[in-house]
Amino acid sequence: MSGTGNDFIIIDHRDPFINEADQSEFARIVCRRKFSVGADGLILIENSETADFRWQFYNGDGSRAEMCGNGARCAARFAFEKNIASATMRFETTAGEIEAFVLGGPGESVKIRLTAPEDLRLNIPVTVGSMEQTLHFINTGVPHTVVLVNDAGDVPVADWGREIRFHETFQPAGTNTNFAQVISNDTLMVRTYERGVEGETMACGTGAVASALITAYLEQAKPPVTVITSGGEELTIHFSFTGEGNDRKLDLAAGIFLEGPAHTIYEGKLGPDGLQE
Repeated sequence: MSGTGNDFIIIDHRDPFINEADQSEFARIVCRRKFSVGADGLILIENSETADFRWQFYNGDGSRAEMCGNGARCAARFAFEKNIASATMRFETTAGEIEAFVLGGPGESVKIRLTAPEDLRLNIPVTVGSMEQTLHFINTGVPHTVVLVNDAGDVPVADWGREIRFHETFQPAGTNTNFAQVISNDTLMVRTYERGVEGETMACGTGAVASALITAYLEQAKPPVTVITSGGEELTIHFSFTGEGNDRKLDLAAGIFLEGPAHTIYEGKLGPDGLQE
């Protein structure tokens, strides 16, 4: 499945057949492009005692991730189409319980409610590419750094993204890195270097949310914010504030929502050669 170019292998794992100890290596092998299925990540749909289902999420390098916005939207559409959950559902992630709504329409739009963001830090001075940059940080289920740029298309995402991802300021967990260009007061263009993929992806849902929130905090954008991804598709982030000026805060009761298309690309059977190193 693909969520605005962020692609995932999704497996109905309610009747488990991959031992937990082997899941990380399985993810690394099957996510290899050109040699196996190829994807940004692996999602295992499992039974839950408290929600419609729970997932196990692995990045393409086999590492675990607490949350993935585009992956969550794809998992929700998968669960709906496989009669695992209704169009309105809840599921467990490491970052907390996620609400999802399969809206239908072009691209089978899916909207998810994210957990409350944490650890907001604005105006962090960091040297990147031998230049002083002002970075902003927020955890939207996973850690994200946002860099405001004049032209997102002209940024060395791989080099700068890797440097920021491993920068001592963000250790030991590291950080995803988003380069956000303000197009208008409600539209951004965002390119993301993803931790665990260790490269630029065509989209990042939690990164789009982080970019929208940061630009809104800096009063450079107003919700709802549309994010144009590297793949050219669009995500919409819905949120609101309470209060004014220094008293302004996110309205967590109203929620933070990520909306966009979730495409089913194909279903198939993995052959044994796909598991060979």
